[in-house]
Amino acid sequence: MRILMLNFEKGWRGGERQTLLTMHEFRKAGHEVALLARRDGELATSALQAGFLVYQESGVAGLCRCLLRHRKRFDIFHAQTANTVTWLAILKPVLNGITVFTRRTAFPVTRRPALTAWKWKQIDVLVAISHAAASGPSGVGVPVRHVIPSAVIYKQPDEVAIAALRQQYSPDGRRVIATAAAFTVEKDPLTLVQAVHHLRQQRDDFVFLHFGGTGPLHASARQRVHELGLQDYYIFAGFHENIADAYRLMDVFVISSRQEALGSVVLDAFLYGVPVVSTSAGGLKEVLGDGRGMLCPVGDSQCLAQGMLRLLDSPALRKDTVKRAQEYVRREHDVHRMAQRYLDAYAQAMQEKGITVPS
Repeated sequence: MRILMLNFEKGWRGGERQTLLTMHEFRKAGHEVALLARRDGELATSALQAGFLVYQESGVAGLCRCLLRHRKRFDIFHAQTANTVTWLAILKPVLNGITVFTRRTAFPVTRRPALTAWKWKQIDVLVAISHAAASGPSGVGVPVRHVIPSAVIYKQPDEVAIAALRQQYSPDGRRVIATAAAFTVEKDPLTLVQAVHHLRQQRDDFVFLHFGGTGPLHASARQRVHELGLQDYYIFAGFHENIADAYRLMDVFVISSRQEALGSVVLDAFLYGVPVVSTSAGGLKEVLGDGRGMLCPVGDSQCLAQGMLRLLDSPALRKDTVKRAQEYVRREHDVHRMAQRYLDAYAQAMQEKGITVPS
């Protein structure tokens, strides 16, 4: 198959990582894969470095011109972001192949529901990464035929980098608790700061690392840490390119999201054997069910603190939680399995439209 991925995000978050992972797997399977991305964005740069054909555009006009120019070259046009699926829907009548959209968010459809439903109905293959992500389309009368969870891949440890991180953040041997999240409303960093404050009132043998770039609540989180006197315990670690190494430091991973379609950072924690405390927002409830982590109501800082405390103090609980989580993530979030699910969905749609599926 000839597949064009569309992702017009500026930065690098879970959706961009999943886009590139999928492209790698498609190429391994013998398919022709290209990317239409924002000019000089992190995804475009990474894809170029990996040897992919990348069409780089600076805005909507360029994106549409590119689609029209190459409308006969590709069998599959796969939008990975909401800002690209709109233009796929509009240009659908003149495109030569199958249109696909992966919904990676669990936000309810509150603005222009009729227009959003129309847009999704134009897409041949509508995919959600979780049942929580599928609830939005279902709520406006658009069925989601495919739920294909995101995938994670294991990266070998860089012992030198890990030692440097430990020396930087926990030279005195304190327990390491951490999160990896942007400072946005849906990630709810202020509840996380409050949870760490509750934990600090009960023990002082830990350091909390917040990995993640800036965001609208970054200044507020810093101010709250200062007000609570947590400067020596709550560390703003910033964006870390090789986050897999940071997981090797962690005793507990915490996520305080108010909205989350799946939570790929939680899957990473599972893969690297780090027990997780999480809110039950959206797809997190699916991922952490059946004893794979500690679940708390959204916004409940006391529960998050108690979850951290229990996992720190109970080796047996930690061992059981990690075992269940690792078995699950290796079974359900394998990158080869994810890619094959997409390829099967593409092939099915092509057959239904009478398009010859390349062998």
